Amino acid sequence: MISGILRAGKAKIIAAAAALLILTSLLDWLLGKNVSLAALYILPVITAAIVLRPAGIVAVAFLCSYLRWQFEASASPAEMILRFIFAVLAYVLSGLVMTVLIRNHNQTVEHLRIIQAEQALRLEAEEQLRLLAASSPAAIVTTDHQGVVLAANSAAESLLGMPEGQTLRGRKIASFLPVLGDALGVNLGAERLRTAVQCQGTRANGEIFQAHIWFSSYATQDGPRLAAIVVDASEEMREREEYGLEELLWGSRIAVAAAAHEVRNFSVPMTALCGDLIRQRPELANDAGVAGLRELLNGLETIGSRELRNPGDTQSELRAVSLQERLAVLRIVIEPVWRDIDGMVEWQLPSDLPDVIADPVGLLQAFLNLAQNSFRSVQEGSRRELHISAHVQSKTLTIRFHDTGPGVAHPEQLFEPFHAGSSGTGMGFYVSRFILRSFGGELRYEPVASGACFAVELATD
Repeated sequence: MISGILRAGKAKIIAAAAALLILTSLLDWLLGKNVSLAALYILPVITAAIVLRPAGIVAVAFLCSYLRWQFEASASPAEMILRFIFAVLAYVLSGLVMTVLIRNHNQTVEHLRIIQAEQALRLEAEEQLRLLAASSPAAIVTTDHQGVVLAANSAAESLLGMPEGQTLRGRKIASFLPVLGDALGVNLGAERLRTAVQCQGTRANGEIFQAHIWFSSYATQDGPRLAAIVVDASEEMREREEYGLEELLWGSRIAVAAAAHEVRNFSVPMTALCGDLIRQRPELANDAGVAGLRELLNGLETIGSRELRNPGDTQSELRAVSLQERLAVLRIVIEPVWRDIDGMVEWQLPSDLPDVIADPVGLLQAFLNLAQNSFRSVQEGSRRELHISAHVQSKTLTIRFHDTGPGVAHPEQLFEPFHAGSSGTGMGFYVSRFILRSFGGELRYEPVASGACFAVELATD
């Protein structure tokens, strides 16, 4: 009702108050001084108070009191003055009460509007979340404090292999993902549990799969609950294990080839010395011990002949590789450890790096070997910096790794396997160069005034 009156407009409300005042005064005049209509004068005051300020209410109250006084029965002057004062106070208070009611009404209406707007936004957000969960390719489930599934999207039903016509709701999540059942048993008090795990899951038909789960707990009036997002990581694990096996076999071949190379380096001159010894002392030609020694040397030379003569024999299928992407991955991997030692990696790369012909994993491995070598070499220095730059010339792209370490004392031994003075096995640079050569690249050392600089050359696409 009040809202309808307020929508009438200020002019109409003032006109209504004036009409009520005129009508009340006319009735008071017609009835004479024998009947008092003092209470009716409140109506124009409270009507005007709907739109007037306190000063206006006081003015209307004085006007109504004056008109009432004109038609009031005769009394002593003191009594008339008291009646006038009390009438003014009564009318003013009535008007102020109406003002308070109107203000409270407006506040209530505004509060209701805000609540309705928040409810509309909440409903919209809930609808968006529902659509997101329903269309998500990842499995999404929520459970109560006992691990009973309360809600699950279609991806969860499919991931956990629910038969057609059956649903996850009402089932124990621990029978499919035991780690979630265990998580519900963890008592953290008021704290919430937010974490990610990789574990084994079991589908409804008993099939085991590798699951990657992100889950968190939250509190409701009905007790704690748990929400989880689950994806099937079986294919990723399979590819990772297969690739790890390939890398192990490839690394083993390189190590065997390097050892064979060193065996050949010794067996060839030893065979030559044995031949010289027989020529100098012919009587040893028929000696059984010398003959056995020659057979052993021939065997060693045969083993040594198995070194990797053609790097391309072991290469995987080559393709155009985004160098920008490979260097971005390298940046993510190496920058945190450099920050841990208060070091710095400076990148000087053109914005339009071309693609290169390479094996993406092997290329990253070679980059990591060079970056880790620089990381080890700067440990004892006051300046711990690595500058990585790229330069394109014709069909060749050169990437330089220049660090501020102590440099290389014997660069001629760098690419020899098992060389003396190496902090490890002496295989790092040998393996890196072999990998790069396997797809037509090259690794070389460039003398610089300070530190060490290695250049990787790659063919562009």
